[in-house]
Order: sequence, then C-alpha cells, then structure tokens
Amino acid sequence: MVEDRIRLLIVEGRRYSGLSDALLAGAVQAIEAQGAEYEVVTVSDALQIPVAIAIAEEAGKGPSGVRYDGYVALGAVVRGETYHFEIVSNETARGLQDLAVGKRLAIGYGVLTVDDEDQAWNRARLSQGDRGGQAARECLEIVGLKRQLSGQAR
Repeated sequence: MVEDRIRLLIVEGRRYSGLSDALLAGAVQAIEAQGAEYEVVTVSDALQIPVAIAIAEEAGKGPSGVRYDGYVALGAVVRGETYHFEIVSNETARGLQDLAVGKRLAIGYGVLTVDDEDQAWNRARLSQGDRGGQAARECLEIVGLKRQLSGQAR
C-alpha cells in the first residue's frame, strides 16, 4: 500500500560540500534500494542538524506539515587546532541521541567525526566506508522495528 511506504528526511550539514555529496549519494542509494521516499534539507554545519530534525518533527504534527518516519543525519566534523571539534562533535551526537530516545525518533547517524579529511573520505565514499548508506540503512532498520513493535505493517 502506498500509505505504508517509508518517508525519510535527510538532513545534511554542508560545511564540507564534497564529503556531503558523497555521504548523500550513499544515503540516497540505500533509501532507493528499499523503495522508500525521501526529501533533503541542508544546514550549514553539523551542530544545526539536531535543530533541523526537531523543527521538522514538530512541523509534521501541524495540519499542513509533512510527517516523516525517520531522519538521516549527514555531515562531517574534522578536528582542528582548537577545542571546537569536541564541542561540535559531542553536542551534535548528544542532540541527536536526545531526540532519538526522548522523542523515540528513528535517526540514522551519518555525521563523521574525524582527525583529517583523508579519514573522512575513507568513511564517506561508497566504495569504502559508505557511512551515508549505513546511516540510511540504520534509520530504515529502526523504522521497521517501530512498525513491528507497534503492530503496523512494514
């Protein structure tokens, strides 16, 4: 049935646009392979991803809002010379985990936290780590689990 089709929102932080493109390609491929629908919104940095997901979830409760079954968070945080890396990495992860547990949202975590861009590319490329695809598959897994445990068809 069409109404049983899974609908995801991909939220990508675009600080590193090339890496974001690679992560997005993997996520889209994984989502399409499962026959799910998706939309993409962008924010400028990883730290904004939890806020964007919270806004989307709240908007979906309104009369004209779009309801999503799950969210795929994509982005990259590359270590620099300051403490900023730890703050962005930790607070992004905390924000996403708070949403996932507190609001019981299906969120696939595809935010790379790496020491350098080489590590990021090794995790982002479809031919290597495919972290974007993995995040999408994890999100779809949780959506399926939520449907199973609530008695809904998959």
